[in-house]
Amino acid sequence: MPATKSQRYKFRAKMWLYPGAAAWHFITLPKKHSDKIRVVAFDAKSAWGSIRVIATIGKTTWKTSIFPDKKADSYLFPIKTDVRKKERLAAGDEVAVVIELDG
Repeated sequence: MPATKSQRYKFRAKMWLYPGAAAWHFITLPKKHSDKIRVVAFDAKSAWGSIRVIATIGKTTWKTSIFPDKKADSYLFPIKTDVRKKERLAAGDEVAVVIELDG
């Protein structure tokens, strides 16, 4: 099913590094988008609450998932190492993101 306008979210946010040994990089989705996604994708979430998405940063597009974060009352979006390298991104960079619900 192609994404409708309500299933595509564009935003800019800072990428941050999770303070742990794994060195995962994340972007926290804006609360207004997270609130909409919670409603639109209610039936699409996994048992852990993750939601499959198609993400685009710069010229790189890939399939991933967003994960609920109770502390931020939002979704977290992991940024893979190969994407960070291709797009020359580092923690603290403000990143333009497009997320489409996948499914």
